[in-house]
Amino acid sequence: MAAPKAPVLDASGKKSKDVSLAEGVFAVEVKPHLVHEVVRAEAAAARAGTRAAKSRGLVSGGRSKPWRQKGTGRARAGSTRASQWTGGGVAFPPTPRSFELKVNRKTRKAAFRSALSDHAGRGTLAVVDGGAFGEPSTKAAAGLLRAWGAESPLLVVALPEEETLVKSFRNLDRVLVLEPSELEVGAIVWARSLLATNGALERVQEVVST
Repeated sequence: MAAPKAPVLDASGKKSKDVSLAEGVFAVEVKPHLVHEVVRAEAAAARAGTRAAKSRGLVSGGRSKPWRQKGTGRARAGSTRASQWTGGGVAFPPTPRSFELKVNRKTRKAAFRSALSDHAGRGTLAVVDGGAFGEPSTKAAAGLLRAWGAESPLLVVALPEEETLVKSFRNLDRVLVLEPSELEVGAIVWARSLLATNGALERVQEVVST
């Protein structure tokens, strides 16, 4: 089986050559169940989990019995902080919690490889030189995407030091620019096209293949 390849684009969006991709990262069997598990875990970890309400033990006041137990004709009551009273506590209040789900490291990397292999197999992955732009230009970045024929939404993976390229793409609509250390399976699945710089591609291959 031939090694997967991806086109290398110049600043105008034209293909200058093809680059070979690591078979162990971009040519593996796509396993949707692993991708689903990891994306679900990433979405759960992003939740703040800070929702809370006061129980009757946290609401101030209501120390004394509002009226005597018998003889008033009213229902018996022990505190004005009970949940049926206005201003009372919540019966089963939500409390701050973590929604984090445990995912094994091997499972997470297998999901990364599946998501990347899907892009490589569909031909929606391309590589660009990190120094392709001499100065930041959103217009030039948009022209590159038009010439390539990229579908939106687009994910761009670049190194932090490739600032000129990052600034060129980050203002485009439905374009997400991430560093390799920020890359998640959910972002790869969300994108219909994936563009990576040479340096970022090497970094991703190193991390995911080990």
